[in-house]
Amino acid sequence: MADKTSPAPGAAAPPAALLAAPGYQVRRLYQAYLAAWVRSVDPTLTGPQFAVLTAVNAAPGRDQSAMASAVALDTSTMADVARRLERRGLIVRKTAADDGRRKLLFLTEDGERALQEADDRARALDERLLEQYGSTTERSQLMRELTALADHWEGLSGQG
Repeated sequence: MADKTSPAPGAAAPPAALLAAPGYQVRRLYQAYLAAWVRSVDPTLTGPQFAVLTAVNAAPGRDQSAMASAVALDTSTMADVARRLERRGLIVRKTAADDGRRKLLFLTEDGERALQEADDRARALDERLLEQYGSTTERSQLMRELTALADHWEGLSGQG
């Protein structure tokens, strides 16, 4: 697919080497996604917070470390996200009876409501983002390719 971006008047076009770099294109996608998220889904609930709420809803009572892995966050970022969600009253963190260091995560009623409202808007955003892939087959293929790429890149990040 050709790059359809046009620089703002007076702005320099990206060099061809950048346009050919997958990391550059991924960063562009992510920046555009963040802007669309803030406009369309929620200006205060971040993507990582939404991911944590989704994971906690799917598996209430799992510990914070397992949730971090499930949503591709490192443990320190997860701890920060969980603290912020707890301060907003969207989750509660309970200390595990068998290990005082483990925090078990649960949605509050406000968390369930916030997740449902954001989820509806996030699914609508997903539809808009993928509308150029008209068929279910095309969308499924794109998601398989994105997942394979993410899996591969995550594997590379563990190498020295």
